[in-house]
Amino acid sequence: MTDNTPRDLDWLLDELVERAVGARYAIVLSADGLPIGRSQEISEEDAEHLSAIASAFQSLAQGTGRQFKGGRVLQTVVEMEHAYLFVTGAGHGACLAVIAGEESDVGLIAYEMNVLVEQVGRFLESSPRNSSLSKTDSQATTTPTR
Repeated sequence: MTDNTPRDLDWLLDELVERAVGARYAIVLSADGLPIGRSQEISEEDAEHLSAIASAFQSLAQGTGRQFKGGRVLQTVVEMEHAYLFVTGAGHGACLAVIAGEESDVGLIAYEMNVLVEQVGRFLESSPRNSSLSKTDSQATTTPTR
């Protein structure tokens, strides 16, 4: 991996938001809820909040799968009055989260998220506490590990 890895990740998240009609924001987070990358539309503060929320939902879904023998969690979807939250695993120790509007094609967003994870799964792998959110300082970034 290069020092540009987090910026490359931000670019990929921007592309996801562009392709998936109705998607507003996309982030990649570590399993313990720290943001690793974000699309340009979401502020750093909101990315931090969304990371914590998405991590909690992913953890709850995994616990539910274990407790009730539902198997591995493929995706968590929260339907709100005016938006959706999608969370999916993205490599070992990382998640991809997307906030989309009520007008969204949920199938398309789920598909685009899975395509991104399939294409760059190793790139999205992260160890706990591996956070990099700055879009301006590539020296302050941490490269995800395998």
